[in-house]
Amino acid sequence: MFGKFLISVVGPTAIGKTKMAIALAQHFDTEIISADSRQLYKEMKIGTAVPTLEELNTAPHHFIQYKSIFDTYSVGDFEQDASSLLKRLFTKKSVVIMAGGSGLYVDAVVQGLDKFPEVAPEIRRDLNNRMKVEGIQVLQRQLKRLDPLYFSKVDLENPHRLIRALEICIGTGRPYSSFLKGKKQKRFFSTIQVGLQADRKIIYDRINKRVDLMMEAGFLEEAKSLFPHRKKNALQTVGYKELFNYLEGIWELDFAISEIKKNTRRFAKRQLTWFRKDKSILWFPYDCDVHEIIESLKPKMTIGDE
Repeated sequence: MFGKFLISVVGPTAIGKTKMAIALAQHFDTEIISADSRQLYKEMKIGTAVPTLEELNTAPHHFIQYKSIFDTYSVGDFEQDASSLLKRLFTKKSVVIMAGGSGLYVDAVVQGLDKFPEVAPEIRRDLNNRMKVEGIQVLQRQLKRLDPLYFSKVDLENPHRLIRALEICIGTGRPYSSFLKGKKQKRFFSTIQVGLQADRKIIYDRINKRVDLMMEAGFLEEAKSLFPHRKKNALQTVGYKELFNYLEGIWELDFAISEIKKNTRRFAKRQLTWFRKDKSILWFPYDCDVHEIIESLKPKMTIGDE
């Protein structure tokens, strides 16, 4: 083996990325970068399925509970922080592991971010006002009309990403997705992407079980503690939004839990849509033995393929 290699473990939520990343990190005696856009917030532990203390102790992890929901933090900030960290880690390691289901965060590290034109700031203000008055569904329908391709991939419950895409569509007269075709930025390391997959029924069963375990672990109490801050962008995500509806008296608890499961399943489907567009990903069964994956990676790590 020669060169520097980032092994990126991707796949839908609840598929077992953390477990696989730890097994790979232990084999290569290295560290793990989290590419999860929600696990990086320290106040959101249970609802984002942050690795357990035992898991965190098995290998050094980075960007887990890294920021506060009161901080302003973007995918651009993450790219800069992750790039700086990788430069440090690769001075002492030949391999670094990255794991996470946030496709935009993964792509930011692997490929870099696309360049977007400047648009008038009042467009964003207008979109924010529309969402406050008419609701997020209006923005979802507008994005579906203006950019059906990005609509099929984006987290539709994330207002920040909806508004970002719409302001580009409106300000330029072109679909947001048309700006996502920039050249891959040259990195000083090679990346090998490992995807974990399973039959849809298995994925859905794992999601349902995870939600039940979250509730047993105190997810509702965590949501109660965050309820006063429910308008924060970081909290506009599956799990918290449904429990906030219960706490506001809009839904019954059982219905809120069923909606968490349903919306998480939808999220997993969008994750798979995002990752399957990348033909470089090597897909393995979710329960594949780590040594089988390592054997499959050896030829790429020997010849230095990207």
